Amino acid sequence: MSFIQAHLLSLILFIPAVSALVVLMIPRDNETGQRWVSLAASLIPLALAIGLWFGYDPTQPGYQFVEEAPWYTTIHANFHLGADGITAVLVLLTTLLVPLAIVVSWNEERNLRTHLALLLLLETGMLGVFLSLDLLLFFIFWEVGLVPIYFLIDHWGGEHRQRAAFKFLIYTMGGSLGLLLAIQLIGVVSGTFDLVNISQNWSTLTRPLALFGLPIAVPIATVKSIAFWAFVIAFAIKIPIWPFHTWLPDAYTEAPTAGSMLLAGVMAKLGAYGFLRLVLPLYPQEAHRYAWILALLATLSIIFGALSAWGQGDLKRLVAYSSVNHMGWVVLGIAAAAYARGTLSAPDAVWAMNGAVLQMFNHGVSTAGMFLLVGVIYQRTKTRKLEDLGGLFPLMPIYGGLFIFTAMAWVGLPGLNGFVSEFLVVRGVWPIFTLFTAVSMVGLLITGAYVLKGIRGVLHGPLNPEWSGKALEIGRREVLAMSPLLGLMLAVGVWPSWILNVINQTVLRLLG
Repeated sequence: MSFIQAHLLSLILFIPAVSALVVLMIPRDNETGQRWVSLAASLIPLALAIGLWFGYDPTQPGYQFVEEAPWYTTIHANFHLGADGITAVLVLLTTLLVPLAIVVSWNEERNLRTHLALLLLLETGMLGVFLSLDLLLFFIFWEVGLVPIYFLIDHWGGEHRQRAAFKFLIYTMGGSLGLLLAIQLIGVVSGTFDLVNISQNWSTLTRPLALFGLPIAVPIATVKSIAFWAFVIAFAIKIPIWPFHTWLPDAYTEAPTAGSMLLAGVMAKLGAYGFLRLVLPLYPQEAHRYAWILALLATLSIIFGALSAWGQGDLKRLVAYSSVNHMGWVVLGIAAAAYARGTLSAPDAVWAMNGAVLQMFNHGVSTAGMFLLVGVIYQRTKTRKLEDLGGLFPLMPIYGGLFIFTAMAWVGLPGLNGFVSEFLVVRGVWPIFTLFTAVSMVGLLITGAYVLKGIRGVLHGPLNPEWSGKALEIGRREVLAMSPLLGLMLAVGVWPSWILNVINQTVLRLLG
């Protein structure tokens, strides 16, 4: 086995962080060098992630490409990495979007070197969450990702960037406190932070425990309930789902284009991944008992997210609220799987879970593309207000074609990626949560309304005289950045089995 094969996950994980340090050492006035070094460095993890994708064997049970080494032995925490089918999908998504974010930031004028370094550091934080098989390591990378995105919003964001960055940090750190508490409880009870070992014995623990210095033993069921709800709240904030979503429209709107792409494209998936990796395997009884609450919140996210997006006059804010709507389908699929696991409805749960994981990937691709296109129009017109735009299709025919194509994938047009994942979720959830599914279908109708509102507001209607005669067409660099996203939207929509075959095997094992 070669060095690269033996340490594939470590290389994917740490090359961006090392590259960030290299970029910071490039002289400040050498912006060309900063751009090309950052882009080249970000393409290395992408190449390795593609190697991971083709080297991963979906039929083999357990984690693959595992790396383990002693780390914090006093508390039984190890450096432990591994990948399954869900991990492979999300690692591929992350390593794809970061180079595109760097291309989008090519002409950034304010402190370019630090901006690019933060994007690379953010990549390490996000990848660490997906690859960690040790709970303490998982938490460290969970927190590492907060730092670069905070500064990206606070320094390179819009007019209200400081308020948005502060709100984002307070919300997510509030959830992190509960997450840390839950991890500590699990460590005390299990005697280890290793996720593989915990998964094997956590559900069998029954003895009461003396915790928090209390003179009486605490029932294990109480300990598990505390940890369960701490996980749920932390992950619900990160996704986010209603009513934990209020930080999202401010952060997504005020962030620079590259930050918005990664916030919506990847960071929103960290919470959903937490549900899949921690909540469902460790708390099957609690997840089954409270799945209806999760399904209710998912349904409210779908409806209220769509209504909020429909009511926006700011194009970027419209796209931001759409994430609440689209990620609601992910949570609805997870809720159905939590409820039906181990029951006669388990085959339906497989449909729902496959759809949820695929929706995570599809949302990352489509919404990153939408934020990129919003950034293009703002860069040229210095406005995102729909009332100031309109009638731009004759001036921007290439941009208009890309915008409509991406919007159709966004709304779930058959033949494009969004349709496949939403169909799978609806097919799987319908027999399990019929009422919630029926109500959520109203959200699909409203989704069509806000997507058409965005298309009309930008491309159709009367032309604002202010834009007449101006060169507004999208450039080759932006088209290059959009190309892989467009290709994935079409590839998943026309031939979804190439990705579903990888997801399905892991889902089958996860649901037993």
